[in-house]
Amino acid sequence: STQTIFSFFQPPFLFIFLYLLTQLSPTDQGIWTVNSIGRLGNQMGEYATLYALAKMNRRQAYILPEMHQQLAPLFRITLPVLSSNMVQNIPWKDYELHDWMSEEYRHIEGKYVRLTGYPCSWTFYHHLRQEILQEFSFHNHVKEEANQYLAGLRGQRRNVTYVGVHIRSGDYIWVMPQVWKGVVADKAYLEKAMGYFRAKYQEPVFVVTSNGMDWCRENIDASRGDVYFSGEGKESSPGRDFALLAHCNHTIMTIGTFGIWAGYLAGGETVYLANYTLPDSPFLKIFKPEAAFLPEWIGINADLSPLQSETSG
Repeated sequence: STQTIFSFFQPPFLFIFLYLLTQLSPTDQGIWTVNSIGRLGNQMGEYATLYALAKMNRRQAYILPEMHQQLAPLFRITLPVLSSNMVQNIPWKDYELHDWMSEEYRHIEGKYVRLTGYPCSWTFYHHLRQEILQEFSFHNHVKEEANQYLAGLRGQRRNVTYVGVHIRSGDYIWVMPQVWKGVVADKAYLEKAMGYFRAKYQEPVFVVTSNGMDWCRENIDASRGDVYFSGEGKESSPGRDFALLAHCNHTIMTIGTFGIWAGYLAGGETVYLANYTLPDSPFLKIFKPEAAFLPEWIGINADLSPLQSETSG
């Protein structure tokens, strides 16, 4: 009867109906997600890759609660978050990605796909650069803190150019030579990279961030007065360091996804450590330099002589 139909559209039935509608509609398009593994740089790569591939395959992307916890305090990300219950109850089809875009990723089958791996390559998402930069735009308080810190370094300089320097230390110091037949950045590389910016810009200011600040203090010459170690030279939080780097004009990176993303967000010139493994390194099976570093970025070749003397000795 008319009465029954009318009463259905009264609360609480209306709310239940609308709730069911909102719960069901995304599943029509499918639900895609990505594993949430690694630290900040990895998480950003996973997020951006999910964002781009879901769009390409016309699916709805969702992130896991763990990824939201890592990224939401820093960035204004917009992808919806799956509840832990849903994650457990969805019949996922795991789809492993390698670290660069491949044609077959445009045609991934499946309604409930969980992308896996550590994708971090501009080849997945660079065609959506403005959208990705929007996703990784900082909350106001993060932006203000970074800009305030940088303004405090200006001093009497009139034409200041900020160059963020990220030095990846920690486990890489032994992992690169022992596992990957590679090297990490040395003193000479940093001198060359900083020399490039000193020659090109009138008043550069180098803002050094690292997870190995003691090494930085010993190996970076700060005698000219244009080098500043963030956090008074003590290790800061990754989020704070990252915001500082991203708000600089240009970037000097060593290795790792954290530095790659800092350069991508800063958007100026990026100098990176190039050819840092031996030609037979197993690292080159999982990592393609041309898919990691943008073509316009400037590579300075690493000194591989420490590795070569080991192998010949």
